[in-house]
Amino acid sequence: MNTAVRTRAGIALAGAALLMGGLTACGEGAAAGDGGTSADATAHEPATALKAAYQKTVAAKTAHAEITTVGADGKSSGESGTKAWYPAGHDVVLKGGDEPDNRSIMLGDTVYTQLDKPLQDGKTWMKMDLSKDGKPGVRLNGDPAEYLGMLLGQQKATHVGAGTTDGVEAQHYKAVLTNAELVTADDSTKVMEEQHRQYLHEAVRHLTAFEVDLWIGKDGLPVRVDSVQTDAKGTVRTTAKFSGYGTAPAVQPPPADQVADFREVMQGVDATLLETDKKLKEAGEDLKEADKTLRDAGLGGLGGLGGS
Repeated sequence: MNTAVRTRAGIALAGAALLMGGLTACGEGAAAGDGGTSADATAHEPATALKAAYQKTVAAKTAHAEITTVGADGKSSGESGTKAWYPAGHDVVLKGGDEPDNRSIMLGDTVYTQLDKPLQDGKTWMKMDLSKDGKPGVRLNGDPAEYLGMLLGQQKATHVGAGTTDGVEAQHYKAVLTNAELVTADDSTKVMEEQHRQYLHEAVRHLTAFEVDLWIGKDGLPVRVDSVQTDAKGTVRTTAKFSGYGTAPAVQPPPADQVADFREVMQGVDATLLETDKKLKEAGEDLKEADKTLRDAGLGGLGGLGGS
């Protein structure tokens, strides 16, 4: 394999990591067991409790997240770091798979992935724009506001009871939703801003079913979300744990002089490959000409050289 082809393959892998950072890192998950009893369920009416939790979560803007995902292929992956919302963002370390751990930063539609090795110009980050044809890229972010948003206005959301999860006292809520219910989340209560509600509707449109267990701590903020999401590709299970609300600094992009643009790099690699193909073709023509010359001279061509 020539150097240009190896380079293109390496850049393509970086692009895949970027997509994982902007897409798979979008929280999808696994159902959990009972977090307590339902003895005091009447004091935690789901519609009221979930609305209050959503509003408090929105105000926090960020949280620390520890997320574990088992994909439809059975492979596990994870992420650890800061989740942000409105606009969607993260600064996390992606874990698992066949690739080494790597850092991913997302701000809106721009995803930055830290490279294992710097490019030839010394840049250590690659960025990718996830928007399409000038329109925002629609995807799930896996943040606590998003999970709560899916449950707003849902008649099927129930209060399971009080209990302890990961050493934290919390109230446990549960829902099993169809696609039709997901794409009308919050329509009845209008708690979310219109742009966020419509974005969420688009982001869940591919899901055929969604099961979620959510725990809200004494401070009114989600501490854990276990979910099962099903679409045409299969079932994805996720456990997401949240803490440190509002304490993380705002997500910032890497230094501009350390960032290479994925599309520009790929264009450069493609140009290099075209030039390499051109040179190989020219070399092939030269060999044919040399072979013809030798044959005309009665030397048997290139195949006849090299000794007896």
